[in-house]
Amino acid sequence: MYATERQRRILARLERAGRVVVTAVAEDLGVTQETIRRDLGKLESLGRLRRVHGGAVPPAPLRAGELTMDERRTLHEAEKQRIATRALELLHEEQPGSVIIDAGSTTGAMADALAELPRRRSAERLVVITNAPELAARIYRNPAIEVALLPGRLRSTTGACVGPQTIAALDELRADLVLLGANGLDAEFGGSTPDVHEAAVKTAMVRSGARTAMLADGSKLGRIAVHRFAKLERVDVLITDLEPDRRLASALDDAGTEVRLA
Repeated sequence: MYATERQRRILARLERAGRVVVTAVAEDLGVTQETIRRDLGKLESLGRLRRVHGGAVPPAPLRAGELTMDERRTLHEAEKQRIATRALELLHEEQPGSVIIDAGSTTGAMADALAELPRRRSAERLVVITNAPELAARIYRNPAIEVALLPGRLRSTTGACVGPQTIAALDELRADLVLLGANGLDAEFGGSTPDVHEAAVKTAMVRSGARTAMLADGSKLGRIAVHRFAKLERVDVLITDLEPDRRLASALDDAGTEVRLA
């Protein structure tokens, strides 16, 4: 049995029983306890559970704190790169004329991919609108892209411009596609982030886009980060590296959200 299948079964058991015990899972799956402990360690690093003595329990439902952007970049780097590559495929398929991309480490990986985007067959450049000066600085030299930087107060924690000016500017825009990051994605609560000002800007971004794609690594799935910015019904595509658990997968299906695995 592959590790991914074992981990899916562990999460399914956790969802049913509210707790998993290393000895019982190892016996049921016919593997060593050390193998299960490694699986639990991996799932904990993705935020899918919390290890306790002898097993694991569900993660804490609320996460109020924020990591700095430098701290975020070091987490799940390979997964974020795969998500960015998958999101680039979405751009090639849909050929949008304009894209809104918000601040974040996963969207930052997307900005790196956009920096290498080749010129289209048509003479029109892709318009990229962002509230993240750092992301704009990565891509503005690409002759295939025209960058529009949103105004506002710059948050030192995330490098995002927020506030009434940012929202007012977004309300005057209509983009073909919005690419959003998230700190949490829950079946009932939807997409969330720890800061109320960033949540307001993300909500305005969703409102300003014809379609919305959320880029979220597996550690964000099943989490709530205090301030909701979008219900699942407002998310057209979820691009992630880990298959959502049964509860979230069912909610995404009901919401009409397409899931693409990276």
